[in-house]
Amino acid sequence: MGGVTAASLPPILLVLGDEELLATRAVTEAVAKVRSVDPDVDVREYQAGSLTVGEIAEMLSPSLFGGRRVLVLRAGQDARKDLATALLAYAKNPDPDVQLVVLHVGGAKGKAFADGLKAAGATVVPAMKLKGHRERVAFVRDEIRRSGGKCTEDAAEALIAAVGGDLRDLAAACSQLIADTDGRIGADTVARYYRGRVEVTGFTVADATMIGDVPGALEALRWALHVGVDPVPIADALADGVRTVARVAAAGRGDPYQLASTLGMPAWKIKNAQQRARGWTPEGLVEAMRAAAECNAAVKGGADDRAYALEKAVFSVAAARRGGAR
Repeated sequence: MGGVTAASLPPILLVLGDEELLATRAVTEAVAKVRSVDPDVDVREYQAGSLTVGEIAEMLSPSLFGGRRVLVLRAGQDARKDLATALLAYAKNPDPDVQLVVLHVGGAKGKAFADGLKAAGATVVPAMKLKGHRERVAFVRDEIRRSGGKCTEDAAEALIAAVGGDLRDLAAACSQLIADTDGRIGADTVARYYRGRVEVTGFTVADATMIGDVPGALEALRWALHVGVDPVPIADALADGVRTVARVAAAGRGDPYQLASTLGMPAWKIKNAQQRARGWTPEGLVEAMRAAAECNAAVKGGADDRAYALEKAVFSVAAARRGGAR
């Protein structure tokens, strides 16, 4: 934030575009900049569509107590005409202690308001959805640069091929790569990293689900689907995970090597299942079996959204563990 001074803060910021990640980030950065000048800044957020002229006048009037304020106005395109008029009048002579941040998706609705803010000298931060592949490549390279790393063009291409085009997924993948490498990212780095990730299997998902680690299970599930693991074996692994714990729990706490022949499964698998059985009740396991069976039917029956069916199963199985916990 070096070099930010009260004088360098734009009094009006217009965040223009419908890419949620970029818009959210623009607001976060704007607030951080003001905080670096005044740590006690008063930040308030409002929906433009439900604000009245009276309320906005009160918020913009000089504060008795002094101090900086940031007013974030979301969905500026929904501002009613009288509110837009009042804000445009204010924009001609803004209060230096207030930063007004208006988010506007762009497009025809409320266009006169956005144009008026621009004409009044608002600083525009573009947050449009990225249209083409080239823009995404530039986004990835810039994302890594922002974190102090370096990324070649072919590495950015490889990352998009591995993760897909969604900006949130790409941003998350970039910060993961930066965290796990020395920051110099070439195509070979990406290939190595994702080759490792391909080993995420249905069993990784099932293991995390059975111990109630929902974030871990969802992360493993999303990575597995990203890198092309078929949903069917994931659903099978989940069902197998529940079945194995149920069988081992029913057999009691015996020695894994002695139980191996009775249960007809290897001792290591029994040992694992005994650890996973902690925290489960018979009722919880019945519920989890039902959830796993529903998931299997949906995934194998060609449900429209197989990823959703798998995510729902992760939540349901983990809830069965919690619900039946004693």
